[in-house]
Amino acid sequence: MTTFYIIRHGQTDWNLQGRWQGKADIPLNEAGRAQARRLAGHLDRRRICFDAIYSSDLLRAWETATLIADRLNVEPTPLPALREIDVGAWSGLTRDEVVARFHDLWERLHSGEDVPRGGNGETFGQLYDRVVGAVERLIREQPGQTIALVTHGGPARALLLHAARDKVGVLPRPLHISNTSLSVVARTANDWRILAVNDTSHLDSAREAPDMMETQVDDAERA
Repeated sequence: MTTFYIIRHGQTDWNLQGRWQGKADIPLNEAGRAQARRLAGHLDRRRICFDAIYSSDLLRAWETATLIADRLNVEPTPLPALREIDVGAWSGLTRDEVVARFHDLWERLHSGEDVPRGGNGETFGQLYDRVVGAVERLIREQPGQTIALVTHGGPARALLLHAARDKVGVLPRPLHISNTSLSVVARTANDWRILAVNDTSHLDSAREAPDMMETQVDDAERA
């Protein structure tokens, strides 16, 4: 069984402001660094040992991975396939600004069409294919290992939807991915198992930033 701990990066100022980030290279804020340290301590206290840590090379994920790796004494490896979905011209905008400036595109998205985000970014299907493809390669190359994937809300959601295919009622509605949340999936010889979704038990009650990609699980059908 190959087990993946899917970790969303810590909070950024753009997260807190409700701004789409995509591939913009935004650093963690102090709250985000504190979240990452709390997660690292949580993993250490639970004696969770990773054979490898792979991280998106975007700064907010890489900073999170480095703080975890320092505590657990495992060198992180950059994996660009774990980057967030490219939101094109939406990058830096709030949801209200996107609705005002890209009303027709937003309506197409929410009617069920998997449009390129921002008009010139990625579709969810493209994100899904690159993230799932990278993880399937890790399964072939590192079978039976326990692997941390430090990534973003979009890729985390794609992997959970992939693991949940053909299963009914295994994911919450809507599917929310919090900063530094833990989701755990395992690949057995014949199937995927979902062991945890959006676990934030290591965090306190500090203000939570919005999850800009939060969706109903029916979005799996659009991948």
